[in-house]
Amino acid sequence: MNLFNNLFILVVFVLVSVGFFTLLERSVLGYIQLRKGPTKVGVMGIFQPFSDGMKLFMKEQFFPMNSNYFIYLICPVLSLVQSLFMWVLFPFYTNCFEFNLGVMFFLCCSSLGVYSLMVCGWSSNSIYSMLGCIRSVSQAISYEVSLSLILLCFFILIDSYSFMGFSLLQGNIWFMMISLPIFLSWVSCCMAESNRTPFDFSEGESELVSGFNIEYGGGGFALLFISEYSSIIFVSMLTCIIFFGSEVFTLVFSLSMILMCFLFIWVRATLPRFRYDKLMYLAWKCYLPLSLNYVLFFILIKCLCFYHFFLSSY
Repeated sequence: MNLFNNLFILVVFVLVSVGFFTLLERSVLGYIQLRKGPTKVGVMGIFQPFSDGMKLFMKEQFFPMNSNYFIYLICPVLSLVQSLFMWVLFPFYTNCFEFNLGVMFFLCCSSLGVYSLMVCGWSSNSIYSMLGCIRSVSQAISYEVSLSLILLCFFILIDSYSFMGFSLLQGNIWFMMISLPIFLSWVSCCMAESNRTPFDFSEGESELVSGFNIEYGGGGFALLFISEYSSIIFVSMLTCIIFFGSEVFTLVFSLSMILMCFLFIWVRATLPRFRYDKLMYLAWKCYLPLSLNYVLFFILIKCLCFYHFFLSSY
């Protein structure tokens, strides 16, 4: 029962943080683009996320005539469940899950996210949504190889598949200090993972009219919206755990996580969308060789550590 309560509180806090993340994004975009953000509802727009949520869930739901109704309705729910399911990896110290194979669980859950986008685009039976889901599949195939290899680098170094080991080994130096290029490629892959600018090809407004979610409105669109922003907050937390190595329940960790979320917003406000073939070139010809070289580099560091250990023991 205590475990269930902790999971329920975790889900509630994630949903509330998604709402206020949208408020932060709209405010920051307003400042960057020299316009007013949401300031009407409540003091400084503090109640704007609740107002937007009520508006979306109270809107009438439309059904495309040629769509597969059941799959069309269930896909946003599956997308939300998949994005919230990854949050059980949050490294609690007491009364919750602590995975010894956390990286495997994360890779399995993150790779399932593309299926919800694919089936969302297919079930609408619209040519634009179908193009969006085809793009999301090819995009996922491109960046997930590099994403897995980058994770493999650090789990070779800490000799464990648990996320709890990162805070133990980064007391003196952050992993970002010894691997800045791979940190930048990790951030780029995380933006592609969460379908954010400049890698939002599956929902390109200029050519696909919102892509895979073109037919969704009201509650269905809200669920897809929440799942996307929940994934952004989760990968920001994961970046702080892997590269900044601070304890989870500290002020430094919270500030690092806020700065990572701000980076996602900043990139959206300043960078245009890539051409579609540029992501393929970037993933296969830049990130993949870089991550493979870093795998060999970290294996060499690990061998040198073992060699030094055996010499000191004798």
